[in-house]
Amino acid sequence: MAARKTTNRKPAPPKCPACDGKGETTETVVVGSRKKQETKHLQIVACLACWGTGLLA
Repeated sequence: MAARKTTNRKPAPPKCPACDGKGETTETVVVGSRKKQETKHLQIVACLACWGTGLLA
């Protein structure tokens, strides 16, 4: 009987700390061109640290 071959698996890349591996974050909505007033509304944006993948390369 032949011996079993073992494969070396690469470890999983670490999760992005900025978005906790979700790929998206929330930011407050800013209104106005001069005063830049923040409203209570939130918008979901893609994470700029991992480009929406949730993993650090």
